Amino acid sequence: MSAGTIAAPQPGEREAGWRDIVAVVAGRVLDRLRLIASVVRPLGWTLMAMAVAFWIIGSLMGWHELRVAALVLTAVVLVCAAYLIGRTEYDVALDLARTRVVVGERAVGALTLSNGGSRAILPSRVVLPVGSGRGEFSIQRLAPGQEAEELFAIPTQRRGVVKVGPVSVVRGDPLGVFERAHRRDDPVDLFVHPRTVLFGGQSLGFLRDLEGMPATDLSRDDVSFHALLEYQPGDDLRHVHWKSTARTGVMMVRQFEETRRSHFVIGLSRSSGDYRSEDDFELGVSVAGSIGLRALRDSQRVDIRVQGRELASGTGKQLLDSLSTVEQSKPREGGISELAGVLAAHMPLASVVVLVCGSAVATEDLRLACSRLPFGARALAVVTQTGLEQPALRKIGDADVVTIGALEQLPLALQKVLA
Repeated sequence: MSAGTIAAPQPGEREAGWRDIVAVVAGRVLDRLRLIASVVRPLGWTLMAMAVAFWIIGSLMGWHELRVAALVLTAVVLVCAAYLIGRTEYDVALDLARTRVVVGERAVGALTLSNGGSRAILPSRVVLPVGSGRGEFSIQRLAPGQEAEELFAIPTQRRGVVKVGPVSVVRGDPLGVFERAHRRDDPVDLFVHPRTVLFGGQSLGFLRDLEGMPATDLSRDDVSFHALLEYQPGDDLRHVHWKSTARTGVMMVRQFEETRRSHFVIGLSRSSGDYRSEDDFELGVSVAGSIGLRALRDSQRVDIRVQGRELASGTGKQLLDSLSTVEQSKPREGGISELAGVLAAHMPLASVVVLVCGSAVATEDLRLACSRLPFGARALAVVTQTGLEQPALRKIGDADVVTIGALEQLPLALQKVLA
């Protein structure tokens, strides 16, 4: 082959090129068909199938009535399809006044739609999903540069995390034959916090100081002085008490009481087998939140754990956000005694441990749970029993057990424990 000549494509190469072109065209056609099919509602498919069937049967059988019915159905489908014409390119802004509310409060928000284009946008319908439900707003014609604002309120009857959005701009016919929806904006999470109660009184944990509180365990190296002992090989020479060594002629070293920092641990059982009703479980979540917030205000390190995971609790907001996501688990995932074992394994240096469960827990199971807690930690168990008129206090081993029937009883019950 001389220079400057171009080789002709071989038959195999031409076939491969045509196959690629056909594949690209077929892919684009399928995408268009899927887009067209996505705007047809079930009623639309039914009407179109009936129209085709009436045309075929009426033509074959010579039934004029069926051909008229097919003509009417075809006209209805075409008129409904005309409602899809028009732009839906709104600029959408979803704004919640508060993204965190307490259960029972109303969350208020605003939905703003503006026309940033150069042509008017015909009337349309806007759908705002809220959890498992949805709200609908009718937006009138918007001229270029014009905007519309819709205010809404979300009732919060249950604790949880409610997903608000994404906003969908819907254009369709009144009969529901066709519907074209374009999503706008991103969804927003609305945290519905459990109810909590504020209370004062004594600190729930160890004293709030930089070094901690002395414990009964003895140590060779700490900050709380306990006694003098004769030097043993391996003792730190920095702790030699030279005055006593000079007076006795024997090298003496200081012995210390082991100290520990305030580490407040809450174990909230979410096992459905530990509660007699859902109200008891919700009361338990509120108890855990109230005690955790009080411990945080006492500047203590707070850890809270449920079956299967540990909840974020570095701040009050993190604690309540985490409790908003807690749901009941199956009994096979373990109850309060198994949870106590997990606490002891992962948090052996806890200074105070609070167990929260329902009245369905047997006394022996609660005794077993308290016996599994970290050694040396102060143990407190709060049992929820909705409807109990007065809080009850008892002892199970070294643990104080409080049974309450309402969240408002918690401050009085804890006051009795700490008295």
